[in-house]
Amino acid sequence: MNRTMNRKRALLPCVIALALAGLTACTNNQQGAAPKGKVSIIPMPVSVQETPDSFLLDKQTVLVATTPEDKQSAGLFNAWLKELTGYELTVAEQGDKNAIVLHTGTDSSKHAEGYTLKVGKDRIDINGNDGSGTFYGIQTLIQLLPVEKGSTLWIPGADINDYPRFPYRGLHLDVGRHFFSADFVKKYIDLLAMHKMNTFHWHLTEDQGWRIEIKKYPRLQEVASKRKESMVGHYNDQKFDGKPYGGYYTQEEIKDVVAYATARHVTVIPEIEMPGHSLAALTAYPYLGCTGGPYEVGTKWGVFDDIYCAGNDSTFLFLQDVLDEVMALFPSKYIHIGGDEAPKTRWEKCPKCQKRMKDEGLKDVHALQSYFIQRMEKYLNSKGRRIIGWDEILEGGLAPDATVMSWRGEEGGIAAAKQKHDVIMTPGNYCYFDHYQSKGKNEPVAIGGYTPVSEVYSYEPIPAGLSKEEASYIKGAQANVWSEYMPNAEHVEYMVYPRATAMAEVLWSPAEKRNYDDFVERLKQHLHRLDMKKVNYAKHVFEIRGEVDSTASGVSVKLDSKLDGGKIFYTTDGSAPSPKGTAYTNPIVIDKAETIRALVFLDDKPYGNEYTQPFVFHKALAKKVTLAQPPNGNYNPGSPFALVNGIEGVKEYNDNQWFGYSGNNMEATVDLDSVQDIHSVGVNILNAKGPGIYPPKQVTFLVSDDGQHFKEVYKQTTFAKEGINQVRAPLQQVKGRYVKLVAQNTGTIPAGAEGAGSKAWLFVDEIIIN
Repeated sequence: MNRTMNRKRALLPCVIALALAGLTACTNNQQGAAPKGKVSIIPMPVSVQETPDSFLLDKQTVLVATTPEDKQSAGLFNAWLKELTGYELTVAEQGDKNAIVLHTGTDSSKHAEGYTLKVGKDRIDINGNDGSGTFYGIQTLIQLLPVEKGSTLWIPGADINDYPRFPYRGLHLDVGRHFFSADFVKKYIDLLAMHKMNTFHWHLTEDQGWRIEIKKYPRLQEVASKRKESMVGHYNDQKFDGKPYGGYYTQEEIKDVVAYATARHVTVIPEIEMPGHSLAALTAYPYLGCTGGPYEVGTKWGVFDDIYCAGNDSTFLFLQDVLDEVMALFPSKYIHIGGDEAPKTRWEKCPKCQKRMKDEGLKDVHALQSYFIQRMEKYLNSKGRRIIGWDEILEGGLAPDATVMSWRGEEGGIAAAKQKHDVIMTPGNYCYFDHYQSKGKNEPVAIGGYTPVSEVYSYEPIPAGLSKEEASYIKGAQANVWSEYMPNAEHVEYMVYPRATAMAEVLWSPAEKRNYDDFVERLKQHLHRLDMKKVNYAKHVFEIRGEVDSTASGVSVKLDSKLDGGKIFYTTDGSAPSPKGTAYTNPIVIDKAETIRALVFLDDKPYGNEYTQPFVFHKALAKKVTLAQPPNGNYNPGSPFALVNGIEGVKEYNDNQWFGYSGNNMEATVDLDSVQDIHSVGVNILNAKGPGIYPPKQVTFLVSDDGQHFKEVYKQTTFAKEGINQVRAPLQQVKGRYVKLVAQNTGTIPAGAEGAGSKAWLFVDEIIIN
């Protein structure tokens, strides 16, 4: 009797638990079970239906796999499972009850890389449309597992149908500026495959280091792989560490990495830069350059005038030999040949290059670059391969079978798609993970720009305005990781994750299903998986985001944090926010010059970086602004409103406030709503010549009553200060309704400067009228 009563008492908590939560059954074989996993998947599948069934995974569960690919996928599942349970499942060729059954079909009418996954009470079925599909089904199953360890694991019931939106889903890594071990590259591939990305773009050669062993040219590893020192701090600081630096991958290491990637259904695309970014190779073999040297492996970041000589046949023989060894290592359909940032300074003066232009009937040095790229393309085509190049390969005429990576905004991709060329979209303002991801003052130095997780997630790879046929040439997109300011693997992870999870969802999930708030909720669970993989990810996604909007009297600021349980407190008097101060409840109205400081607190403890935003107050605040032409896509705050939102861009240009124009002029007209006295006009201009941001030739302000007839009221032609030049012009007896700003781009970067001959950037922000 007592044992019966005790048994009833023991069962009672189980009954209550089932009634309240609908979670795990309370049976003897559940002792030590982890809490049931959640249906919280990144990237979001095409279709997910949760079901009341749950599957209990234990030591007796069998993994059923019959093909070599499926057995490989089963092995990868077991590796993850062992971290949670301490054991692996038996892999067998048959099984029914208490089994996870993998099956790869061969129906070509179904979506490539697609799969279905059904979690039932007695078994789990994963059916892949191909080997990749089964592998991605396994990745989804891993995300259905609990994140807590246990001897048994409850997997929630689900019925999933899934396939990718784009066939090309890429992540890039530059190992030229900084070198990363083969083991880290494997981890990098592991992580991108975990997020259903399928392409690893390995940037192997640079001005600052050649990173791939080429047996026919041993000086590439003996000389070109090393530099005497490296920059420390930002490029503008011009400081160096005085320490020799080097590293390269042996061909055996590369074979190992490629095999590792293949097992995870990842294609590795090597990049061998040409004709530019070749200073390291020229140092090893000076005859490949126009001047014959001597050369030195780059110690600065940036763009160098010395590039491969296009008039020298030995250049092409060298590159063909190099590519022969590269193709033997990489089975990928594509070989990336760069083609970007190749100044023509040397070619313009080189007798061999000038003779080549004359012999080939080439009208200019841009046509010579096209000749260079097309010649290399023909060679690669003869070997059954295709080329990818950055969008500069459009200049002078696109090679016939080339695929274009559009990085300087979307314009190059649009032009290539209209010419019926395949395109990989990778515009800087969404896809460059070397940009800052937080405005916090403690962020490690980065190249510039501002690309938070939310910006990445908002990206739409198919540009507006393309026809359905033209859009079909957009094969996908890629995030790029340039390593100038990433000296070690932990720093790379910090810059890449969780931004790469957002990019993965952009490329895999249906556009209509994407929702940022829902993504962040799923990310909260997903970060535990990154913890298991020991990823040094950034936590900025839970910091305060400020959204500025116009009001009747100026602007207001809406603050938001996705931190569960977090509370925002703020000040406007310059003091530090605290939980004893003003709690944020409604948008903060800006009606005078002031600074908002805000922090999110969890259990009265601060979390993450402080949100600090100074505001200026002036007549043009929130007024209508018309632009004669939009800024370059890489530096476009998204709306002309940012020119009059009261926020002045910072010199690091990491706040998404600067309007950037590449080679073009900037013209903006502000409508003050009525004719009124204008006592002063102003604007901010950025001067940062290291990365190619040049002050304008001149800035002109004009005023009009009717918006048609303008009168010049101020002109300035010198902007000598390094950093931000604040143009402030007092006016006397000036009235008007419309104020026009014209900033004339300097055009091209002058000879002798970094990137000479390239288009200069013009950066403009905050039009201030009083």
